[in-house]
Amino acid sequence: MDILNQLADDAPEHEPETLPSLDEQKAIVAKLKALEEKGELTDEILAQYFAVKQKDTSDEEE
Repeated sequence: MDILNQLADDAPEHEPETLPSLDEQKAIVAKLKALEEKGELTDEILAQYFAVKQKDTSDEEE
């Protein structure tokens, strides 16, 4: 077996990330705008839609 096939077999399996459809994105924007107008838009709500995977830096500090 060549090295590329072996690396592919050893790679962790995960679902590819996909973006919501354009209509779904428009619905999300409308919902967030409505919450903002009511003064109910919080960081927690934004995090649900815009969660960013952050690299764990605890190993780098050592």
